[in-house]
Amino acid sequence: MSRGFVKEDDQEEVPMVPPRADLPAGVTNYVTPKGMEALTDEKTLLIKEREALDTANENERRIALNHINAKLQLLNTRILSAKVVHLNIQPKDEVRFGAFVTLKIGTTNKIEKYQITGVDEADISKGKISFVSPIAKLLTNKKVGEKVTLKLAKEYRLFEVMDIAYGQK
Repeated sequence: MSRGFVKEDDQEEVPMVPPRADLPAGVTNYVTPKGMEALTDEKTLLIKEREALDTANENERRIALNHINAKLQLLNTRILSAKVVHLNIQPKDEVRFGAFVTLKIGTTNKIEKYQITGVDEADISKGKISFVSPIAKLLTNKKVGEKVTLKLAKEYRLFEVMDIAYGQK
């Protein structure tokens, strides 16, 4: 049927859903146990939100429902592709996925602590960096005392591994 015979009001609005954190094509979706728990909690909240939709306007309800369903579809895809990495089996003397790493920056006495996590868990404000980030890639397989150099836009920054742990910090 020609689009000329379709009323404007009958057009289904396509929801604009922001993409999830970038996971490069072909890269395994590693998550920590806490990361998997956060993904499943997010799914539960979205399902509850969908069930609680209560609006008098049917068009608004349909748009909100489409938006939630689109978010659920992206989330389900991420959950299905997730591979949980149990931290208790990681080598204790090397930086690997899930490690809490204490770093000395350059020649200063400034210390920073990060956990290497999955892309959905990463949150720099909480000290969590994605395993696909440049610094995490440089740190992987390093041991206490080893140094790595990260090339930034206008400088190079030196990091020294001071401590590696896999327990909660």
